[in-house]
Amino acid sequence: MNAGCQKKNAELLVYNGSIYTLSDDQGIADAMVISSGKIVAVGKEADLRNEFTVAGEHDLLGLPVFPGFIDPHCHFYNYGLTQRQADLNGSASQDEIAARLLEHVKRFPGPWVLGRGWDQNDWQDKRFPDRKMLDDLFPDIPVYLVRVDGHAAWVNSKAMKMAGIYTGMIKKGGQVISDEKGPTGILIDNAMSIVEKLIPAPGRDEEKHALSRAEALCFSVGLTSVGDAGLGKENVILLDSMQKQGMLKIRIYAMLNPTTDNITYFISRGKYKTDKLTVRSIKLFADGALGSRGALLKRPYSDDPGNMGIQVSPTGFLENMCKLAYRNGYQVNTHCIGDSAAGMILHLYASIVPEHNDFRWRIEHAQVVDPADLDMFGKYAIIPSVQSTHATSDMYWAEERLGRDRIKSAYAYKSLLAQNGWLANGSDFPVESINPIYGFYAAVVRKDLKGYPAGGYMMQEALDRIQALKAMTIWAAKASFEEMEKGSLEPGKVADFVILDRDIMKVNEDSIPGTRVLETWIAGERVWSMEKRDER
Repeated sequence: MNAGCQKKNAELLVYNGSIYTLSDDQGIADAMVISSGKIVAVGKEADLRNEFTVAGEHDLLGLPVFPGFIDPHCHFYNYGLTQRQADLNGSASQDEIAARLLEHVKRFPGPWVLGRGWDQNDWQDKRFPDRKMLDDLFPDIPVYLVRVDGHAAWVNSKAMKMAGIYTGMIKKGGQVISDEKGPTGILIDNAMSIVEKLIPAPGRDEEKHALSRAEALCFSVGLTSVGDAGLGKENVILLDSMQKQGMLKIRIYAMLNPTTDNITYFISRGKYKTDKLTVRSIKLFADGALGSRGALLKRPYSDDPGNMGIQVSPTGFLENMCKLAYRNGYQVNTHCIGDSAAGMILHLYASIVPEHNDFRWRIEHAQVVDPADLDMFGKYAIIPSVQSTHATSDMYWAEERLGRDRIKSAYAYKSLLAQNGWLANGSDFPVESINPIYGFYAAVVRKDLKGYPAGGYMMQEALDRIQALKAMTIWAAKASFEEMEKGSLEPGKVADFVILDRDIMKVNEDSIPGTRVLETWIAGERVWSMEKRDER
């Protein structure tokens, strides 16, 4: 700084760290200046001290700093509500589930027994369960247990009686599984709503507490922004209200369910945006999930030759919603797990949007894509929004579903990235862990948390570390049209960042999953620290 020049005033200097700016100009800086919730300058500490007079300082103690992590596809609202449901994730048998349910009802007695996270693929007997165990445990209380992927429910006879479920019942876009004794208690995709609609809605105070708790858990793993994939009108209004009242600080990209209320209240009025909330997209469903054999495939399942999956939404409805979105300048984000679903939606998008556009319509999950359809992502600038932990969760049984040849075009993140030069990577929580570090690890190393398999799973489709970092920061922001305001640590952008206990860009790959978030900051305010945990 030239002698005699007056220093600029600023609120905060963050210094003495390795700040991954994700800016081509800055690279890794050791300091940044923040004022009014935004980054004012980034660079060398000495230079910034010469240029600014700051009201406060924060010593990073040599630790690494990254842009606030962004989960572009999750279920934030529902995640909050599941905190008071039985956690069935990782259960190894029906007996273990029984024990967890009995313990749960002691803590949370009520008119329904609710739970989530079971996965028959983790049991010795990998067949779907039936109602018998639930009937024995709870003959007079309705039970509704959602599978880990959210695309199947396991219910007891009491719940089915209340819902009027009968043998041979047909639900378009879903399936009521039956055997010679009648409905088994397994409901697939749209059939879940037959029982789900009977469950009492949470009260407003319960919703607020759930959202506050979900936010605290997000902050604890470094998430500063989330894309909530599928919200109703009242959900969005509540989130907006809580943010405006200062009750929620997390940034939310809200994907709307295609309901009449949402169309009337939001879509027909155009985009809605505040400093914390963006509403400009519609969430659609093409098919179900691979684990419950509801993913829509071009050829039958290898382990279920009579089944090609389920188309959850009628083609005409999907087309009408896409045209509605196009007319109103809304993004379309469609759930596609199977290759038939992905192909159908890619061709539907292509019939509406021009080539090489900037509408950023997304294929959510893009889990199995026929190589013949792959180039449509690039040709029509369609964005893959993937979840890398799906690969490491499904790898134990995915080949059984798809067969030796078709598995080669599944979880193909590197091939998908090559189409447009970028993609977004999230978690789909509560389907997978909320921790974005696990997604980074799965994308780069392609192993589970126990280090299996030794050489990594289908490593030809792994991302490198910078690609994986961008997919959960700047590219995740870009997938929501917000790359000019967040996703990197550059002047003019919001001061959302995380401080980690180790440098995930440099440490041995085996130590990545153990990474801890020490502090999470939003708009220049520390909202979480390991020393002062928020236990709301």
